[in-house]
Amino acid sequence: MSYVALHFDGSAEDGDTWSDALLQAGALSVDATDPRAGTLDESPVFDEPVDSERRWWPISRLTALVAADTDAEALLKRASRIAARSMPIFETTRIADQDWVRATQAQFQPIRITDDLWIVPTWCTAPVADAINIALDPGVAFGTGAHPTTRLCLAWLRSVVSRGSSVLDYGCGSGILAIAAAKLGAHPVMGVDIDPQAVTSSIANGRLNDVDATFVDVDALNASARFDNVVANILANPLRMLAPALAAHTVDGGSIALAGILVAQVDDVATAFAPWFDMSIWRTDDDWALLGGVRRREAAREDPQ
Repeated sequence: MSYVALHFDGSAEDGDTWSDALLQAGALSVDATDPRAGTLDESPVFDEPVDSERRWWPISRLTALVAADTDAEALLKRASRIAARSMPIFETTRIADQDWVRATQAQFQPIRITDDLWIVPTWCTAPVADAINIALDPGVAFGTGAHPTTRLCLAWLRSVVSRGSSVLDYGCGSGILAIAAAKLGAHPVMGVDIDPQAVTSSIANGRLNDVDATFVDVDALNASARFDNVVANILANPLRMLAPALAAHTVDGGSIALAGILVAQVDDVATAFAPWFDMSIWRTDDDWALLGGVRRREAAREDPQ
């Protein structure tokens, strides 16, 4: 099936309004990008939840995808009426039909974390047969190994996990970190997430890799459960709020890794965990940092929970 992409620019204030109106008018999907990306005027906007409000670029380029036989201009007119906005200047481009499965698969190749730890899509051959190879199909849950934060967490696990040590993957997404921990010899290993789809994806990926790891909704995590190693690849704001809970799930003298943090956000996150942990930057990748810490032994008696 071929498609037509309809493009136009809108203000940040109208981003949600246009997006909702286009979908209501019949668009198959709506994407937003920075029209100044790659220039000196590019605006660094990271969609981290703040008061549950979505963030937009000052000027956002909206792209609505419609079927090739759809009258794109008529659809935009309907959306304009729904949004109660003037008809914008727009352009359309035709997207040729192709094998979308193959095109998607071509974007994902084996990813080297260390010489003996690789992420390998199921349709690829492992580059190093005797390495620790994590089989993974990219899906709706976050965590394919391609993002710097995931790579940082995997490298951290490779450096700290010892056979028989316990690991909690808080915000497990695809389950990739918990699976890696289990393949590295950790036991028990648990992954938790607030998204049921992520838990389902993690369970499927755990079975695909034949590992002994448990994946459950975060509410099913026993409040008294403690782990030798805790890893949380989320975002800076949720991590700050989760500091007491993550501290409570880390054993006295245990290790913690926090990711999803921009280098500019490190100090704020480290401050939130300072009552329990001695924190420092373990490693950076591009603009992202992994904060590593060890839970102070005396802090065990100061838990607020």
